Amino acid sequence: MIIRKISSEGISHNSYFISAGGTAAVIDPRRDCEVYLDLARELGVRITHIIETHRNEDYVIGSLELAGHTGAAIYHGRQMDFAYGNKVKEGDSFRLGPVELRIIETPGHTLESISVVVTDTEVGGIPFAVCTGDALFAGEVGRTDFFGPEKRPEVSEMLYRSIKEKILLLGDGTIVFPAHGAGSVCGSEISDHEFTTVGYEKKTNPLLVLSKEEFIQKKVTEHHYLPPYFSKMEMLNKEGAPVLHRLPDLLAYPVKEIKELQGKVQILDIRSPTSFAGGHIPASLSIWKEGIPAFAGWFLTYDTPIIIVDDFNCGLVEVSRHFVRLGYDNLKGYLAGGFPAYFKSGSSIGRIEAWSVHDLAGKLKREDIFLLDVRDIGNVARVGRIPGAHHIYIGELPGRLHEVPRDRLVAAYCDAGYKGSLAASILAKEGYPRLANILGGMTGYINSGYPVEKVQK
Repeated sequence: MIIRKISSEGISHNSYFISAGGTAAVIDPRRDCEVYLDLARELGVRITHIIETHRNEDYVIGSLELAGHTGAAIYHGRQMDFAYGNKVKEGDSFRLGPVELRIIETPGHTLESISVVVTDTEVGGIPFAVCTGDALFAGEVGRTDFFGPEKRPEVSEMLYRSIKEKILLLGDGTIVFPAHGAGSVCGSEISDHEFTTVGYEKKTNPLLVLSKEEFIQKKVTEHHYLPPYFSKMEMLNKEGAPVLHRLPDLLAYPVKEIKELQGKVQILDIRSPTSFAGGHIPASLSIWKEGIPAFAGWFLTYDTPIIIVDDFNCGLVEVSRHFVRLGYDNLKGYLAGGFPAYFKSGSSIGRIEAWSVHDLAGKLKREDIFLLDVRDIGNVARVGRIPGAHHIYIGELPGRLHEVPRDRLVAAYCDAGYKGSLAASILAKEGYPRLANILGGMTGYINSGYPVEKVQK
């Protein structure tokens, strides 16, 4: 038996390739599925089963894409009417040679959630591993906020029972393979562990030592952000995403064409905050390359073409992967020659001010500044904020512009300066006249010894 974990950066997604007896199954595949096909060729096996642990909210599942290449059958939980694939229920099982994959229903995160118990029958009947989807993570459990506040106690109890009465009974030595790792939006406190075990989680996971009532209360009151693109992911993963067969071929757009298309396309600048501050195409959105998986879904639409702006157009294949995984099939191309081609053309350039934390400290004493903190509320509560700052999470900024005055200098900050650049680009696009991004953000501010104001979560 061979089990390989495939991690997708940015969205902290894990899928699993399990093979034995010349056949293989893939659990929760991503949409850019070449990695599974390469593994199958490397191992000389045929992919026959694709199993989805639940309808995912944060990325497009690659089941139809992979099935189109392999002819494998797709399976998912019976409590949702998917437009494709086959329903499975508690106790259903599949064989990969001597390896058994057994389904247990583990609702709570979603109603149709299932887990896959892996047993090597040549060794014995003891479970070797379990793929838990979004039910149980390392150090955390799944979200239960997708059904609204009224149903949250009910689904939280479902999750408690799924974990306590099913997953934890598999045995302390059972390896736990969750669908997400640290940094995922599907759990705020996921540990940075490559894998975990049932026994380790029983001893270390703070949620598993709670009584049922305490567990439910914890889940009912915890805070999660709900990005707008989740609804698109839910629709695509229920109805089935279009099959692409390959990554998109991005077109090179010359400067002249970019200028003609302004207002008709979404221009995304993926350079660093310092590069964006020094000069950018007016009305472009600033999301650094590594931040695309986490933040593109908050601000980009699915119906207007997207064009990328970088300095030297390196790594566009990986950028394409990020967009494909989020269902953005409207990524069309990039600025030919990169941003240097734009400023060499003599075109109008947008700018924002870039300040150090020391610049900020001095200016706060002399100028009327609206200080905007765009970090998530968890970071604000743990670390504190700069005295006098106004908190609006970056994902909620477009809907709360009325709280940001237009007649004052607005200085945005985050943890290090990346989301601050994104905030400044949003405000610049809305016509705010004077903007600054604090390079170093709260990290630089604390490391410089400036005073911090504690706040309540």
